[in-house]
Amino acid sequence: MKLVLATGNQGKLREFQQMCQEDVIPFSQLLGEFDIVEDGDTFAENALIKARTIYEKLGEDYLVLADDSGISLPLLNNEPNIFSARYAGENATDKENLYKLIDEVTKKGVSSTPAYYTAAIAVVTKYGEYVVHGWMYGTVIVKPKGDKGFGYDPVFIPEGYEQTLGELEDNVKSKISHRAKALELAKPIINMLQNK
Repeated sequence: MKLVLATGNQGKLREFQQMCQEDVIPFSQLLGEFDIVEDGDTFAENALIKARTIYEKLGEDYLVLADDSGISLPLLNNEPNIFSARYAGENATDKENLYKLIDEVTKKGVSSTPAYYTAAIAVVTKYGEYVVHGWMYGTVIVKPKGDKGFGYDPVFIPEGYEQTLGELEDNVKSKISHRAKALELAKPIINMLQNK
């Protein structure tokens, strides 16, 4: 069964390919580019929506993976949460989302605050649907540092580290990230399904 990733996000694709250490094909390579409406209320629902959409178009020979992830700040009533990719508006860039988050934290009169990332990974095949979660805890700062990674990486310092995700090397991030933790849980499921 071929592994297909239901994302158009190049940063996520690169992370999945590194962590899976096998061929993960972006859906756009098989179906062309198109948007999937993510109207679920949770990361798990949105991941399933993406995976189901692609699986229905491709059929039984494929195992479709989808991830929905985002950052949450208790200081901001857990915003942006499932709206992380569109925090500054529907077609906002990573940079616009980042600076909206910095503005919202700054308005609260602090320069750093606890935060956490959530990743939900959905696996959809002819044998059923599965969802696993991973989390990464840390601190958001209001002065971006580093140009590695994507999204909110330049302002997030993981617990136990002094550098932001924007400064840390990929091999470090691939061990500690929310997506890496969720993928560790998804791997046995993927292996089981591929060997059926």
